[in-house]
Amino acid sequence: MALSILYPTPTAHFRCSTSIPSPPPLLKNLKLPRFWPWQKVKVGSLSVSPMGFGTWAWGNQFLWGYEESMDGELQQVFNLAVENGINLFDTADSYGTGRLNGQSEKLLGNFIRQFPGNKQVRDNIVIATKFAAYPWRLTPNQFVEACRSSLDRIQLDQIGIGQLHWSTANYAPLQERALWDGLVAMYDKGLVRAVGVSNYGPKQLLKIYDYLEARGVPLVSAQVQFSLLSMGEDQLEMKSTCDALGIRVIAYSPLGLGMLTGKYNTSNLPTGPRGFLFRQILPGLEPLLESLKQIAQTRRKTVSQVAINWCITKGTIPIPGVKSIKQVEENLGALGWKLSSDEMQLLESAALESPRKMVQNIFQTR
Repeated sequence: MALSILYPTPTAHFRCSTSIPSPPPLLKNLKLPRFWPWQKVKVGSLSVSPMGFGTWAWGNQFLWGYEESMDGELQQVFNLAVENGINLFDTADSYGTGRLNGQSEKLLGNFIRQFPGNKQVRDNIVIATKFAAYPWRLTPNQFVEACRSSLDRIQLDQIGIGQLHWSTANYAPLQERALWDGLVAMYDKGLVRAVGVSNYGPKQLLKIYDYLEARGVPLVSAQVQFSLLSMGEDQLEMKSTCDALGIRVIAYSPLGLGMLTGKYNTSNLPTGPRGFLFRQILPGLEPLLESLKQIAQTRRKTVSQVAINWCITKGTIPIPGVKSIKQVEENLGALGWKLSSDEMQLLESAALESPRKMVQNIFQTR
């Protein structure tokens, strides 16, 4: 039975020492997690935390302002997440701008090796990486080599989940079969423990599922943009299809690139490309943001924690991005509890009132 635990606000400053009495002498050296451990969920044969962390920002200077001087804090971010039960980290071979291409994978590999905690905990970390469908990757073997390159960067013998970053069905349908055969080859060679897809719609998902099943390869996950800003008919159909096939939905951008954190408004916008997008969407989000704030106050949570918990309660595995200790601590407060059906209905009704939705990935298929 899952534990239901409420954390005091603000969750980012919660420490076990504030609510747990001094331990007996024999337990003084026991390092307690800041947040109570929670039950794992299944992705195929893998056991992962009900929330993972995305690492798109680790190496991305253009959108997220990454600098190599951040690596020390990112190691602490990683350590804190793992110490508190997070064992799923999502990355991609295309994450990192310019000369930093692949930086996210390299950092994850370094952080795993430098993790100071228990070896068994370190060995249970699941890395899910995505392979870009670059136009020059035209054969299955080229995708296998892409997988080997990711293994070299992460310095692992086997990747947890190898994922296709996007489908080429919309613009290069002949390349699609090479993608699929590449996944089969990675799995058969033991380079990945499981395979998944990203930015696939329900129709294309059914096609690859049938193809992989015929080759004896289980499709365990489907990553899609899924949040209170991305809960249209396509996303809900995708979720329904995945549920029917036993595929786990991994929800990326669960906070709408930050729009669902409650930290921004029309007079306080982020810099860079996000500012332009926020300017288009934020003016119509008052009903949704007010509903999030109302529930957050009642639950003694933050707006971000409520938005992430909506994804969890929907049965997905959200992978919010993290760059700081504060973000890790806040996001961890989304775990250990679930929104009620009335709260879910309130949020979804408010989301439907929003005149604009999140822009979808250009590679997203039907």
